[in-house]
Amino acid sequence: MKTVTLYSTATCPWCVQAENLLNRIGAPVEKIRVDQSAAQLDTMIARSGRRTVPQIFIGERHIGGFSELHALEQQGVLSPLLHD
Repeated sequence: MKTVTLYSTATCPWCVQAENLLNRIGAPVEKIRVDQSAAQLDTMIARSGRRTVPQIFIGERHIGGFSELHALEQQGVLSPLLHD
């Protein structure tokens, strides 16, 4: 199963929702707090082109934020992406 990289902050409710969804389906999550490291924030922006959190990657593939993650799960596409 591919590892999911979740860029987040301590106070982001959508980050919590994304992490809960990923934990519920048993996905391995690498959580990176961009509010604790300017370098990690810069990396997130460079990888995603976005400044908002959460930013979610499955392997090297950028998924987007919680809305996109949730939509993938609802469409039945998330699990195949994790096992691709």
